[in-house]
Amino acid sequence: MPTTLTAEVERVTFENEETSFRVIRVGAVEGLSPAPARLSIVGTFQPVGPGTRVRVTGELVVDQRHGQQFKADSLVPIEPNTLLGLEKYLASGLVKGIGPALAKRIVGHFGLETLKVLDDDPSRLGEVSGIGQRRVGDVKRAWSEQRAVANIMVLLQSHGASPALAARIFRRYGDRAASVVQKNPYRLAMDVPGIGFRTADRLARGLGISGDHPERAQAGVIHELGQLADSGHTHATRDELLARAEELLNIEPAHIDAAIDALFAAERVVVEEDRVSLARLFAAEQTVANNVARLLRTPARRLGGLEAALQQFESKNRVRLAAEQRRAIRAAAEHKVVVVTGGPGVGKTTIVQAIVAAMESHSLSVRLAAPPGRAAKRMREARERTATTIHRLLEVDGKTGRFKRDAEHPLEGDAVIIDEASMVDLPLAESLLAAVPDEARLVVVGDVDQLPSVGPGAFLRDVIDSGAVITVRLTEIFRQASESRIVVNAHRILSGEAPQSADADDPRADFFVIPRRDAEEARDVVCQLVVERIPRRFGLNPIDEIQVLTPMHRGPVGTIALNALLQQRLNPQEVGFESRGQRICLGDKVMQVRNDYDREVYNGDLGRVTELDQEKKRIRVRFDGRDVEYDDTELHALTLAYATSIHKSQGSEYPAIVIPLLTSHFVMLSRNLLYTAVTRPKKLCVLVADPRALKLCLSEARREDRNTRLARRIADCVDAERPAVTAGS
Repeated sequence: MPTTLTAEVERVTFENEETSFRVIRVGAVEGLSPAPARLSIVGTFQPVGPGTRVRVTGELVVDQRHGQQFKADSLVPIEPNTLLGLEKYLASGLVKGIGPALAKRIVGHFGLETLKVLDDDPSRLGEVSGIGQRRVGDVKRAWSEQRAVANIMVLLQSHGASPALAARIFRRYGDRAASVVQKNPYRLAMDVPGIGFRTADRLARGLGISGDHPERAQAGVIHELGQLADSGHTHATRDELLARAEELLNIEPAHIDAAIDALFAAERVVVEEDRVSLARLFAAEQTVANNVARLLRTPARRLGGLEAALQQFESKNRVRLAAEQRRAIRAAAEHKVVVVTGGPGVGKTTIVQAIVAAMESHSLSVRLAAPPGRAAKRMREARERTATTIHRLLEVDGKTGRFKRDAEHPLEGDAVIIDEASMVDLPLAESLLAAVPDEARLVVVGDVDQLPSVGPGAFLRDVIDSGAVITVRLTEIFRQASESRIVVNAHRILSGEAPQSADADDPRADFFVIPRRDAEEARDVVCQLVVERIPRRFGLNPIDEIQVLTPMHRGPVGTIALNALLQQRLNPQEVGFESRGQRICLGDKVMQVRNDYDREVYNGDLGRVTELDQEKKRIRVRFDGRDVEYDDTELHALTLAYATSIHKSQGSEYPAIVIPLLTSHFVMLSRNLLYTAVTRPKKLCVLVADPRALKLCLSEARREDRNTRLARRIADCVDAERPAVTAGS
């Protein structure tokens, strides 16, 4: 049961303005038996200063390092009721412009009426000796701001908002927070990160807003379109949207129809034929299509002497280019926009190297980039030249997330080559293509059969499906690659055929299938493989060189359960920081789960915890030889990574992977999913699979797809720019 106590703040030990996490030391504690003389209160709450009486609800806990603490769920300031308390309260630093001397004079003049004067008639501060009109104005503004924060926090918490949520709302709206929440709480779901429709709806219902209120219906429609966007779709049919929103809101369809029309009138959604899109995604598709047409409109300068350049490349690199590879290179030399696609072992890396060599032989400046993180690193290693993330190429502003390179300030260079393009989502494609100058070539390289991007859209697939861009699909597997069962099985999976397990006695074996139907048995096999069997036979480090990839987060073989089990077996530690329902300890393998442009660590980057300081509440994580520091309020950006989702593995390579695949993963199983997973390892792939789940994966009917209209828009834009054919021409 929660406990409520009252106490007086003696000092503020720690506070983080960004997160509103604070540690305060209090005395004169009432409500605990026995009552401690001093107590630390920790939690997320509004600023409070020394001298403030507070009412706190929470629980008494014992921290391993800091001893007894009171963990606050809510904290409400109580106004001081003594002259000394008033002086300490005003002098605490909460009200800018009032120090100890001025606080003493103000309380000395107004006595116990001080706070009432500040609230009702702050101009009376001019009565206090030594305070001029300018100082009166400064104190009046500071007091008003401080009172606004406190009042808003109390209001929000009274309607069900946690202290952390209330703090985020206040940071977004400032002193308008109370007005926004009371007039339209559904704005929170659109404006405040981390607040979804359901949270805003709970606040709204607490405020008495009816279930069929127009703003609730509109927020529900936006929420469902956002959910679809999170699943990769850029639009929904009107009937599908009506059905989803009706289930969410439990109101009559007529209210939802009216909400869609109102959102269309407000230009927040676009209704096109029978499809409804978020306005931002509709605009993004149209912008990408317009920019593809723009690039195609400007003719490319043909590169002469291509054969001589290719012969020189072959001689220098001791390779023999196949006919398919030459066709791809020639297409890049002759056309303005080209797509090169193909699976593992077909020579995409060699083709990019040859394209760069051919272009540089004509003194063209080439820019190489890939989506954030490990994809760019892989490209840099494979090409042995400067390559970067698309975000860095576009010169992202670390604080705003906006790009400095755009249509007004385009990229410099004669050609832009984008690798791992299956990972490029629609918003990133929008920004990228806008920044490519008219005269530049664009070469897009990727495996269209992999899972599409985590974000909305299917950029690579749609550019190919538009039929407007020259596309070369590579299918020939080279001899050296064909000796790898990983490569052969990847192509078998792509064709709907079951992968073949290697002979266990073959010293060159690199692909094994271990049948298991029971979830607990599969989990135990995965653990044995990572901890014992693979390290013993192949000499691989179980933490740094073996990666578990699984379709889902929950369940016996989901990332959550497997991370807990593998952490216990590979890095058992007692001391660590709690975050996202898990403990992060020294030596743990972790993954960054959001892009951090300031620190240049990106969603999907893997690292190891190299330092953990509980006293200073911070850790260091080493990513590819570079240390990045986090304090305890920033740990939400990290998660344990002994096991990760297959979706998170896109663009990455690992020496060895282990993949559990069960029928409990039914909702996620697809051919693209399995194909993406088995193309991640360089040396070894082990599949622990229920044969029934494997069959589901290989079924064409299970192929992952996305509802987009980019292909059609590109085709329409390019067709519109083609000169009309007149009679007699």
